[in-house]
Formats: sequence, structure tokens, C-alpha cells
Amino acid sequence: MVPLRIAILTISDTRTDATDESGAILLESARAAGHDVIEKVIVKDERPAIEAALRAYVASGSVDVVIATGGTGVTGRDVTPEAFEAVYEKALPGFGELFRWLSYAKIGTSTIQSRATAGVAGATYLFALPGSKGAVKDAWDEILVHQLDSRTKPCNFAEMLPRLAER
Repeated sequence: MVPLRIAILTISDTRTDATDESGAILLESARAAGHDVIEKVIVKDERPAIEAALRAYVASGSVDVVIATGGTGVTGRDVTPEAFEAVYEKALPGFGELFRWLSYAKIGTSTIQSRATAGVAGATYLFALPGSKGAVKDAWDEILVHQLDSRTKPCNFAEMLPRLAER
């Protein structure tokens, strides 16, 4: 197991550290899997703020993975996917597709409302998850815990990390 450096963002206008259950689940899950959680912060559901946070992590070189929760719905305030897509150099459409496929088994057609997304910028993976506790657990337990583990075969995101920034 090669521990990755992970930043956790909760995208919300209303959550506080005390009420951020989804962020807490990600924090506990990442640590339990052996990763280093560099930071857990709450960012306002505003596109410039989200983009600035993502760009800062990518530029720092001190974070391998950013996992955000919240702001992926379809309401007017939900701008997380747009902010993430503005930062991506390469999108990972399979992440959102797989997330919705797994989610369908649990919540049926309501999964169509999720705009979970993922991509790469520089040498950093960026994942945007819905804000519900169930969605965060599903994404972590069914996808991320495996893909962020260098021991997962036949391949995983962790083993590709050293080659992400190659040109």
C-alpha cells in the first residue's frame, strides 16, 4: 500500500465542521485505508471559490487526490461539476458512469440527478461526489478505496500517479 496525499472538500453554503457528515465519512475512510489526509475544508458553493481551491491544490504539488462532496445536483446553486470541468486537463467519464451504475442498484432512476465527475489536472486526481452520506459511502467503498490502492489489480489510479504529469 502506497499512501496517497488526499484533500477533502465539502462544497456547501450551510455545512459546518460539526454538521459535515459526508466530509467526516471521507476523512475517516481515507485514513482507515492508510492514506494521508492533508486537509479537510468547507468551500462555499460558488464556482470561483471551488476553482481556486482546486487550482491551488494542483499547483502545490502536495496533494495527489482531491475528493469533494456536495454541489453536484441540478439546482441553481449546484456548480461543482462546472468548476471541476474548468480545471480538468483530462476528464475521467468512466467514474461518473460507474458511480451512477452502482447507485442505480440502490436508489433507482433517482441516480440520473447525480452529476458526479472526475478528472486529472497536472499530477492530481479530482473527484466530485454528491453530498449525501450514502453517495459518499458508495463512491468510496465501491470505487475509490480500490482505485486509490496501489495493490488493486489489474490496474489502479495510484500506480499511474507518477506518470500523470508526463507530456
